Amino acid sequence: MTAFCRDCLTDAAATAKRCPACGSPRLVLHKELATLSIAHVDCDAFYATIEKRDDPALVDRPVIVGGGKRGVVSTCCYVARTYGVRSAMPMFKALELCPQAAVVKPNMSKYVEVGRAVRERMLALTPLVEPLSIDEAFLDLTGTERLHGMSAAKALARFAAQVERELGITISIGLSANKFLAKIASDLDKPRGYAVLGQSDAIAFLSTRPVGFIYGVGAVSAAKLAADGYRIIADLQRADQTDLMRRYGEEGARLWQLARGLDTRRVDPVRDTKSVSAETTFNENIGELRPLEQHLWDLTERVSARLKKAQLAGSTVTLKLKTGDFKLRTRARALGNPTQLATRIFAAGRDLLRHEVGATRFRLIGIGVSHLQDATGDDLSDLIDRRGAQAEHAIDKLRSKFGKDAVVKGLALDED
Repeated sequence: MTAFCRDCLTDAAATAKRCPACGSPRLVLHKELATLSIAHVDCDAFYATIEKRDDPALVDRPVIVGGGKRGVVSTCCYVARTYGVRSAMPMFKALELCPQAAVVKPNMSKYVEVGRAVRERMLALTPLVEPLSIDEAFLDLTGTERLHGMSAAKALARFAAQVERELGITISIGLSANKFLAKIASDLDKPRGYAVLGQSDAIAFLSTRPVGFIYGVGAVSAAKLAADGYRIIADLQRADQTDLMRRYGEEGARLWQLARGLDTRRVDPVRDTKSVSAETTFNENIGELRPLEQHLWDLTERVSARLKKAQLAGSTVTLKLKTGDFKLRTRARALGNPTQLATRIFAAGRDLLRHEVGATRFRLIGIGVSHLQDATGDDLSDLIDRRGAQAEHAIDKLRSKFGKDAVVKGLALDED
């Protein structure tokens, strides 16, 4: 067994209760500590922690970051979570559970700035950083011991202290032999946590968990597995791999592997963007086509701008609607050619929208583009509408020089 202090990195005896150097009780102890190098790093209640950092009056209060009474909870601090508040919960429900909470409107530019600062410090540890979102990533520190002059485990502890000291936020770390176990470990000791889950721990640790504990197994899949006699992961551990593959194909092989804590996925520093989307929640439910179209156009311009900035084009447009009673509708349209143009994305989205408008009123609308591919220069994937592409890129250049309001394109110009 090896152990060290998370605060000063001093080695400690396996039986120690406190650090022999600084007296801290925050010791890390595990028999595989010196050999594990795959980590999942997750910022604690990211948006809410930043808001508390920037406003001392919020430090001891429950904080909810979200979009007003008609919106949803983007995130909340751990104090608010003790009242049952959770991310993606409707704001009115969150305030019913925790009426004394301070509600803060999201400030995405600030969060992105902090997220980039955290990412820079990750990349100083290893080039093998696989971002999952603005506030979490997988890291592979294999072979970095000579670079840092210490084990991967200690380098991660030093990194956590650096983030807390320099950026004023806290992170939780899960260290293991692979991505699946590292992700599980990072949730075991939040907030400000550091958990180690070794390969030798995996089978016993996973055995009592429900099959839905495995990523990718949703409610429908879990129900099907339960009907076949696989309710907890131990049931999958006892199963024959060939039998699982006969029942579920490749998914059966995946379940057999993960039930034993085996995961061969590598940490991939180049993760392809799968989609680009934007959505908005209304202050009041809307059922009329024209105002819905206006919101759709505004969102489409945002999506188009992001695609152009990333030099991407997509061939599938997806419309998202949420009804007043929180039922979600998604409708998709495949395009003949990939695009990044707002006019083409909007045309497909508006056609989908027209088939949904009627007696129903909606509280949210969103638009997204997927099946992405690289697009360079003036986006030759839009040859289908060369003149429209040239006009739209000309407008983009004017806006970049004189501001977004320099050219305002009305919906009337797109009417059939």
